[in-house]
Amino acid sequence: MKKIEVITRNYKLDDVKEALTGLGIKGMTVSEVKGFGRQGGHKEVYRGAEYQVDFVPKVKIDIVIDDELVSDAVEAIAAAARTGQVGDGKIFISPIDDVVRIRTGESGSEAI
Repeated sequence: MKKIEVITRNYKLDDVKEALTGLGIKGMTVSEVKGFGRQGGHKEVYRGAEYQVDFVPKVKIDIVIDDELVSDAVEAIAAAARTGQVGDGKIFISPIDDVVRIRTGESGSEAI
């Protein structure tokens, strides 16, 4: 099993969700996050004063899937989230040793 963490633009969330559900992936966790990278921040004006906003709002999507779905999921996520501009985001893939469903005690692939 692998955990895929996606950090991307807020308005791309629905596109990524549709791409993943199209592959049969049923569950995900979504968090609103802030950060910066190559995109940097931007300047805003509030009550006539200009200030630098260093942290850009993004969404973080976490999914845990079986190994055989990873390459298809990564391709689908990248295609759905890509705009071609700086700030499209990142996809992180990590190994997962085990998963346990609290309600039933199931573990492994059955618990996903």
